[in-house]
Amino acid sequence: MEAVYKLFGAIPLESLQFGFVQRALLAVLFLTPLFGLLGTMAVNHQMAFFSDALGHSALTGVGLGIILGLRSDLVAMLIFGVIWALLILVIKRTGSASADTVISVFSSTSIAAGLLILAKGGGFAKYSSLLIGDILTIGDDDLLWLLLALVAGVALWAVIYNGLLLTSVNMSLARSRGIRTWLWEGAFVVLVAVAVMLSIQWIGVLLINALLILPAAAARNIAKNARQHAVWSVCIALFCGIAGLLVSCELGTATGPTIVICSAVCYAVSLLARPSRK
Repeated sequence: MEAVYKLFGAIPLESLQFGFVQRALLAVLFLTPLFGLLGTMAVNHQMAFFSDALGHSALTGVGLGIILGLRSDLVAMLIFGVIWALLILVIKRTGSASADTVISVFSSTSIAAGLLILAKGGGFAKYSSLLIGDILTIGDDDLLWLLLALVAGVALWAVIYNGLLLTSVNMSLARSRGIRTWLWEGAFVVLVAVAVMLSIQWIGVLLINALLILPAAAARNIAKNARQHAVWSVCIALFCGIAGLLVSCELGTATGPTIVICSAVCYAVSLLARPSRK
C-alpha cells in the first residue's frame, strides 16, 4: 500500500497529498470496476432497482443484528442481504408479478422494517450515516476487504457470465443448452448482495443504486455488443468515480453525490451520442 500511496502523492494535485483522499481513491479503484460489471447484467435482467432493495435491507440487517446480539454490523448486513437477495429471486421466478414490482415490494418492506427497529427509542441518529455514506473515512483494513471482493467478484463473473448472459436473452434457450439458470441467477444476486453490503457504509443507502445502474445504462447507449457494454460500463464507472472524488475534494462537496452527478452527466452525454451512432 505504501508504494501506491507514494505514487498517488507524486500526482501534482493538492488533494492527493492527504492520506484519507489516497485511501478513498484506492476504494474507488476497487469498487467501481465491480459495480460496472454487475450493473450491465442488472440492466439486462431488468433489475434496475435490485441494488436499491438490497441497500434498504442493510438497515434491517443492522437492526436484526442488534436484536440477535451480533457484534459486527457488517456480518449482520451480509447474512440478511444474501437471504433477502435470494428471496427476491425466488419470488421473481414464480412469475406472480413483474421483476420491478417484486423488487419494489421488498425494497419498501426492508427500509420500513429497518427504520422500525433502529428508530426505537430515538436511536436512529447513530445509524443515519448509512444513508449517505462517507468514502473519505475508509481505512486500510476496509480496503483489503474491498480488494478481496473485487478479485473474487471478477473471478466468479468470468465463470457465470456466458450462462447469465444467455439467461437474460432467452431463458428457454438457456435451459435447452443445459444451463442451470437457477444457479447462475442465484450466484449473480449473491454477488451483488455481497458487493452492496461491503460498500454500503462508504457509498450510502440512497446512492448505491445509482452507482450500479448509471454507468451500465450509459454504456448500453453507446455499446454495439455485450463485450463493449461491459468494457464501456467499467470505463465509465472508473472515470466517474475518480472524477467525482477529485471534484468533491476541490469543491468541498460530498463525495458520493458528486460521483453520482458525474455518472448522470455521462448518461446524458450517452443519450446525445446514441442517435449519431445510429
